[in-house]
Amino acid sequence: MRLFTALLVYVLIIPLGFAQTQNGQAAIASAHPLATQAGFEILQQGGNAFDAAIAVSAALAVVEPAGSGLGGGGFWLLHRETDQQQIMLDSRETAPSQAHRDMYLDNNGEVVRDLSLNGPLAAAIPGTPAALDYLTEHYGTLPLSITLAPAIRYAREGFVVTPRFQRYMGFRKQVLNAEAKAIFLDGEEIPALGSMIIQQELAKTLEAIALRGRDAFYQGEIAEQMVKSVQAAGGIWTEQDLANYQLKIRQPVKAQLAGYTITTAALPSAGGQLITLMLNQLNTLDYWQADKLQKRHLLIESMRRAYRERTLHLGDSDFIKVPDYLLDPGYAAQIAEDIDPESASKSDELTDEFSNKGQDTTHFSIVDQDGNRVSATLSINYPFGSGFVAGNTGVLLNDEMDDFSALSGSPNAYDLVSESANAIEPGKRPLSSMTPSFVENEQRLLVIGTPGGSRIITMVMQGILHFIEGHDAEEIVAAPRLHHQYLPDRVQMETPGLSEAEQQDLTDRGHQLDVLNRQFGNMQVIVADKKTGKLSAASDPRGEGMAKTEQIIDKD
Repeated sequence: MRLFTALLVYVLIIPLGFAQTQNGQAAIASAHPLATQAGFEILQQGGNAFDAAIAVSAALAVVEPAGSGLGGGGFWLLHRETDQQQIMLDSRETAPSQAHRDMYLDNNGEVVRDLSLNGPLAAAIPGTPAALDYLTEHYGTLPLSITLAPAIRYAREGFVVTPRFQRYMGFRKQVLNAEAKAIFLDGEEIPALGSMIIQQELAKTLEAIALRGRDAFYQGEIAEQMVKSVQAAGGIWTEQDLANYQLKIRQPVKAQLAGYTITTAALPSAGGQLITLMLNQLNTLDYWQADKLQKRHLLIESMRRAYRERTLHLGDSDFIKVPDYLLDPGYAAQIAEDIDPESASKSDELTDEFSNKGQDTTHFSIVDQDGNRVSATLSINYPFGSGFVAGNTGVLLNDEMDDFSALSGSPNAYDLVSESANAIEPGKRPLSSMTPSFVENEQRLLVIGTPGGSRIITMVMQGILHFIEGHDAEEIVAAPRLHHQYLPDRVQMETPGLSEAEQQDLTDRGHQLDVLNRQFGNMQVIVADKKTGKLSAASDPRGEGMAKTEQIIDKD
């Protein structure tokens, strides 16, 4: 029996206004310098934050193909300053109509992971082109012919191969189909540093979208080409699947901590649910009175319990009933009751007493000179998605089908375990970790997000806490990160990261540590003083992105 009364699922809070900057300042932080430049190019032509978001998204689809693209999807958290409207665009991919629960199982009932990761059978129906079209029609001020122009130029003229491109291509080059190899490899080899990647076919696809909007992608010649190549290689897309794709408008999840309002992603992102669960637990644990070491321990324990709820209950809320109590402070207090302030719990000892996965995504944050803002996390899942470029379209397809639960209790590529709530069904959206977020009170604003697979939610959570503690943009993106996701029952840590003494403290408390010989995340943030309008932006030093503030010249 539950010992609490369910309260409102969403905290109903009027968004807090933002002072227009007196000098016309805007800020963009993205995962690639060319994408940031594309956004400012559009702002300087009279566009707003939403126009700039289209330009940045399309540019990233060209110059950061390991992370996102027209063949993927994502979540867009929008704030329009004139009417204080805040919504989430859900352009998450959907399972094809011929998808079924057992499609990745062999004759023995075991998961064949290669099928859900590599090649067109791993690809869900893309949503990014629909989002670009919707933003243009409902939020932007410029046509797609202008906002897509930088991306088209980058595709035709090429972008420079960097160490980051080489590293990710080294991880995935073996799964590329012939069309992908022709674009991204030099023969069979990874291109040399400084060489150029030209994408003429992708430029043509972008030009078609610039001319005809979403219909150019989801119907007609491009759709036919994609479906023909997918089916020829063993995939199950149909032209009707593409024609039927629908963007969803969601109400963001809102939570409170220390006088701040956190606005974040709704299902099918697990982010809003888990951020709220973690925040509500910390609110009951005297978190702000704890010292730095104990805070870290309490945060890990809140992560453990939140990710357990993800495993048991979360999925596409258009298909399954997600318990309302997951956002209830009373429920968070109950699952936090057995947290020992000094010692680690054991994941396999947590019970049902109270109740019946990165580096391959991208994120950008934008605040324009009028206070409009966008926090968008986009993905094609694994680096370079499925490795499959569809026909002569230049479109690299996602492998988001791996984010479903192919078998109840079986981990995906990020070792995330899901139960039947996240099972494969036609038209369903797979559960995601993408968590674009706003954090604000009357004085300060944070626009934040990151790639990172299953670690996205905990990284955003740590960024939120750093911001509330008073850290600036550069400190937030540079801070060391840790992660716990219930199963496996270990704390993942990056190198360089916490000091030996800090790691020893966690070990002494009973935490099992996995110290990874790499770093994770590629956070992009903007911090604003809402009274003066002063902006600062920071791009994660772990990546190759660019954060910039710039004065926008008033065209009037």
